[in-house]
Amino acid sequence: MEIRDLEYFDVIARTENLGAAADIVGRTKPALTKCIRRLEEAIGATLFVRSGRGIVLTAAGRILQERAGLLRAQASEVQREVRDVATGAAGHVRIGMGATPAQQILPNIINDLVTSMPDVTIEIVIGINNVLRDSLRSGKLDLVVGPSAVEREEEFVSHVLLTDEVVVAARKGHPLLRRRFTLKDLLAHRWVLPKQSAEQRTWLEEVFRAHALPQPQVQIETNSLYLLPELIAHTELLTFMPRRHLWPQSGVRLHEVKLAATTMKRRFDVMYREHAYLTPAALRLVALLREDTRKRHRKRA
Repeated sequence: MEIRDLEYFDVIARTENLGAAADIVGRTKPALTKCIRRLEEAIGATLFVRSGRGIVLTAAGRILQERAGLLRAQASEVQREVRDVATGAAGHVRIGMGATPAQQILPNIINDLVTSMPDVTIEIVIGINNVLRDSLRSGKLDLVVGPSAVEREEEFVSHVLLTDEVVVAARKGHPLLRRRFTLKDLLAHRWVLPKQSAEQRTWLEEVFRAHALPQPQVQIETNSLYLLPELIAHTELLTFMPRRHLWPQSGVRLHEVKLAATTMKRRFDVMYREHAYLTPAALRLVALLREDTRKRHRKRA
């Protein structure tokens, strides 16, 4: 099978229409028909059947679509490794992470990496964990530092870097801080929360659902952790954020609304795809991250 045929096959499978696929990839319908035939001959099975004015995948076609992305990624890995060796670009690393590890871990690590590899080039992407994982899975990133998944992901290798707790927070003098309260009492106030795709919001909403309570009423959504203190410092709003960020560099301090049920324990890992090609710079960065973790543990001990 040719990689280009697999790329065209993926577009055909997603559009379920040869004409539409031809427009996207810039080829003719007969050329894509030949592409399908070549793949079917290689597989020994029919990949598409007609459905109305379009075509749909057969069971064999669905399996190929699932595997084709991995095959294309592996081919891209080989091309990149050969190109890096040929051009001397083996000192490049692409890393994605959330705001917390970027603030807590990254500065010293990057300084150590640049010191040990002066010619290294680094691409840093700050984003939401599940989006970064998708980029890692597709080969757009070499490494991701972020909260570990609830269930182990066999496709990734993970090393623990730090542990963290996410808690409900409010401004100084908030009414909830003056009395005893329950989980239900939190619903009397509106919230500032990350977007629904964020894992910590999903976890919080599940807590209320598990106690047969309504969801928190979100008044403000944000994808910036550092906006939260400023947003709620002079309001009755509640938020859900890492305890270590309750007193940010801006000096606007928030206070923990202590409740065991809403204390989310999480850990941060450095992750990369199993069997993926990692540049020497990426391997060095993993080693520095793990060494930093060992230093933290020794200080605690």
